[in-house]
Amino acid sequence: MNSSFGDIITAMVTAFHEDGQVNYQATADLALHLVESGSDGLVVSGTTGESPTLTDEEKVELFHVVKEAVGGRAAVIAGTGSNDTAHSVHLTGRAHEAGVDGILAVTPYYNKPPRAGIIAHFRAIAAATDKPVILYNIPGRTALNVGPETLAELNETDNIVAVKQANPDLEQSRLLASICDMGIYAGNDDMLLPLLELGAWGGICVASHLAGRQMKKMVELYRSGNLAEAGAINDSLAPLYKALFITANPIPVKAALNMTGLDVGGVRLPLVPATAAEESQIRDALAAGALIGG
Repeated sequence: MNSSFGDIITAMVTAFHEDGQVNYQATADLALHLVESGSDGLVVSGTTGESPTLTDEEKVELFHVVKEAVGGRAAVIAGTGSNDTAHSVHLTGRAHEAGVDGILAVTPYYNKPPRAGIIAHFRAIAAATDKPVILYNIPGRTALNVGPETLAELNETDNIVAVKQANPDLEQSRLLASICDMGIYAGNDDMLLPLLELGAWGGICVASHLAGRQMKKMVELYRSGNLAEAGAINDSLAPLYKALFITANPIPVKAALNMTGLDVGGVRLPLVPATAAEESQIRDALAAGALIGG
């Protein structure tokens, strides 16, 4: 069953005040801006939202604030995954009570569970809600790859509907698409177009903070058969994709948003602000994409 939340889902940043406290109003304002700029859905408290340094109370308040801000205009997907199954289940229950539209759950990191543990972990999270659950496969951050066969087995759970695929090995996604109908979302911005060719539902993106309309248009052009135009947009966005990952996400995207006049504040330790050299590269990419004045 296709439970797609749309073409472009933005894994949104969490805005902070100067003292490092969550700026709920600025986060709500950003959510509205994103919805008006091409986003069909928003992930709240994902990696880009600095989930490792948010408390549970901050996360739950963010779920409420963003849901209230966007109403029914976009799907709100709660990042509730961790490497502690009981904690993930608890937070999923609280997200469900907050009225979110879906759940994003990352592969348990650091403790490196075996395949049976991964399956049991995700099934426990899915059992805590009747909302659609998207798994997040990002071996670069978790040291574990959830392979196609494991994903296909998990897809047999009714409300585990899709995977945010941040494994750049396209053959893994190709195999997954061949063995089950699990939805696939591109987990890296530069994978969006290649995964559309495999039937992906869309992307859970970072660059859509800044180029949401262009990315949405690219998907629409691809699906209407205008492959050359879609490819041209993808090529034009390549410098932005690269600039937003010159250091750990979300350092660059927060710097970029601040440059464009969307004040989202800084980052929490152990992340640190972009250096002057990094800011220069980010500014150049924004200017090249006509996202700020040259």
